[in-house]
Amino acid sequence: MQSLKDKIAQLAKTMGKSAPQGPLKDYSTLRKEYEEQANKEVLQMQLEAKKQRIENIHGRSDLNPAWTFNNLIEDTADVKEAVSIARSFIAAHGDPSWRRSGSHMMLFYGDYGRGKSHIAGAIAHELIEKYEISVLYRQLSSLLEMRYFSYDFNAKDDAGQRFREITQELMTVDLLILDEVCVNESQLKKSAQGWLGTLLRQRYSQNKNCILITNHDLASLEQAVGPYCFESIKEYDTYKVRFSGPSRRKTVQDDLPSSPKTGGYVPNQVR
Repeated sequence: MQSLKDKIAQLAKTMGKSAPQGPLKDYSTLRKEYEEQANKEVLQMQLEAKKQRIENIHGRSDLNPAWTFNNLIEDTADVKEAVSIARSFIAAHGDPSWRRSGSHMMLFYGDYGRGKSHIAGAIAHELIEKYEISVLYRQLSSLLEMRYFSYDFNAKDDAGQRFREITQELMTVDLLILDEVCVNESQLKKSAQGWLGTLLRQRYSQNKNCILITNHDLASLEQAVGPYCFESIKEYDTYKVRFSGPSRRKTVQDDLPSSPKTGGYVPNQVR
């Protein structure tokens, strides 16, 4: 018959522990201590694995790390309203039925420097941290430029292959943020309209969410992206957020240092 000491030694070996030295504890007490320690170690491993997954998502997102709610100054009514809508959008991800219910889109529109990209980035950072949502931030103009060069069959830089790879990621990422949609464009080329519309429709069919950021108002956006693409946007459960406050970007004059002698500006010190 196995002795108590042998049982404890066998338990320690099974759980990857060394047998205790000194006075023997009650078998059930010792087993409980081993299990609690094992649970702590498992929890620590899970936390470290989650931290690594979140770091990997951040690394692939291409987000500006400064785009957080902590860095945002809520000094105007439009920004306060946008933040309120943004936080509701984030909180909704905690409901699995909402996440399965369809495709959702936040449409941020308004003039330059109003905080559209910053708030979109803040949403993305929180979704990564809280729910491990995969995110990809891209400027539409850079994607269309890549698309254009992907048709250069004489190119030797694998532009076509790289564009196919990023297109696959655009299709599958949980949250796609497209910035500068039709910036400085009164109307996209027909081929670009079709490509963007198809991308949005395919994401819609897979219940993938989007944030579109544009300097156009809604009427001119419809003209710029064309009817096919705009119909794709309308398919989504859309949250339209208008930014109308003052620009938060510094002017060139704000960045120029003053001359200590004359009080004027020193042009050759602009960086």
